Amino acid sequence: MGSASPELTAGGARGPLRHGYLPPLSPDGPQCPAGQSPPARGHCPLPAAEWQAPRVSFFPSLRETLAHVLLVDEFYLMAMEGGVWTDALEAGVDACATPDDWLAAQEKLDLRLLDRAEVLVPQDLATIVQIHRPGRVQLETLGDTLLHLFLHDQHHRGQVHAMLAGTAVPPPQLDEFIMADDAAARAQDLASLGRDERWILR
Repeated sequence: MGSASPELTAGGARGPLRHGYLPPLSPDGPQCPAGQSPPARGHCPLPAAEWQAPRVSFFPSLRETLAHVLLVDEFYLMAMEGGVWTDALEAGVDACATPDDWLAAQEKLDLRLLDRAEVLVPQDLATIVQIHRPGRVQLETLGDTLLHLFLHDQHHRGQVHAMLAGTAVPPPQLDEFIMADDAAARAQDLASLGRDERWILR
């Protein structure tokens, strides 16, 4: 890609289930009926002024932080899919002009990642991923690439949570998703991805 890799440029966050957990395939497959898409997540209630407002963070606004995460998600997912990043592709990543623009673009990426993760078997995690950077090709295992992507998303999600605390939209809970007792807290996020308890606990 251009003069810098996406981690170093502010360019579109994090889906709700990026924990570094890759569930195995269920014998029943994904929970969405064949040929149907999960329900859209809908409208993001954050006012436009608060979306753009300067804040204290590495990327100094909610828009810039979430636009950066969207760009990095696309960069690594494309590498995992065998693609080569170019300046033209970077320019085509959604600029997240509004919260709803971000929500729609991030939802598509989240579902691409979930679809890819759900067909993996343990041996796949040792596959080498070619990550094209300026002047070099970085070689990493698929397992390490996924973990890096999950950690990157969680890192910035914490920043977004802190920034939301200064807006009219209360920040969501972030840490009650894994344990069996957390079922009620994660139900809405699972439903937005077309999944349910059978998927996360199988």
